[in-house]
Amino acid sequence: MTVLDATMGPLLIGVILAAVMYGVSCSQMYYYYTRYPRDPWHIKLLVTAVWTTDSIHQALISHSVYWYLITEYGNPTALTLLSKTIIVEVFFNAFTGLFVQSFFAARVWKLSGKKLYLVIPVGILVAGEFSVAMAYSIKALYLNTFVDLVQIKGLSISINAFAAAGDVTIAAILCTILHRSRTGFSKSNTLINRLMVFAVNTGLLTSVCACLSLITIVALPNTFVYICFFFLVGRLYSNSLMATLNARKSLRENSSNELSVSLRDIQPAASTNLSNLPYSMQRRGAEGIAIRIDTTKESKHDGEEHSQYESSDKRPVEV
Repeated sequence: MTVLDATMGPLLIGVILAAVMYGVSCSQMYYYYTRYPRDPWHIKLLVTAVWTTDSIHQALISHSVYWYLITEYGNPTALTLLSKTIIVEVFFNAFTGLFVQSFFAARVWKLSGKKLYLVIPVGILVAGEFSVAMAYSIKALYLNTFVDLVQIKGLSISINAFAAAGDVTIAAILCTILHRSRTGFSKSNTLINRLMVFAVNTGLLTSVCACLSLITIVALPNTFVYICFFFLVGRLYSNSLMATLNARKSLRENSSNELSVSLRDIQPAASTNLSNLPYSMQRRGAEGIAIRIDTTKESKHDGEEHSQYESSDKRPVEV
């Protein structure tokens, strides 16, 4: 393996994969705005902010690769220098992570019934990751070469450690809250299980990517493999947010069900004597009683302070 294979190779691969995932996030954003036009303004603002930081980050890392491989082609010395755009991109990656993790932290706050002892640890991890990323970026701006990055290697490790810990903590808390919300009914438990799997998957991808970046920076310090994974963290954050928002209608539709009850097998009490009833009531009792059961579905949308109620179909059920 040559020096370029271990340095510019992973850098180029990271930019290509990030561009693919950026395209996925753009399609998800278009889907969101066309299917959820009535979402609260602050949720729409969050989506726009995440897409903006994601777009700027993609432009910066693309410029970095272009500068190394095209602008400075044939200049080996330039490959050792730190491009300003490859440092500034850390700022926007940090803001993407902050926006998305804050959204999930707010979800923990609402679902937990505003319990501080669950939200505070998440807030500390999210703020810690953002603060360390800002410190890393500011210090890196005063460095000249990749070799100089060794001076702030500890900060780079801390960024990935905070990111992995924050994502795992959020997923664990959400799964715990959902698990305790089981009702004992098979359909509601099935929906809760789906939500738990969804929460784990959205947090798993970002935490695994952060862990891989952490492992490679320690195991392969003379390569840029860790930068490849770091480029992808921001895309995973934006896609996890959009996937969470876009999955709401499908989950809500699957949760709608028709309630039906049958009492045919229930035997009348020994003291009940149908012969004492009028003939018309005896006939109705023999044929079955028609009972109409009205069910109500309650759904709470992200960002709304009050619940919206939708009446389900009212159909007579013969029992």
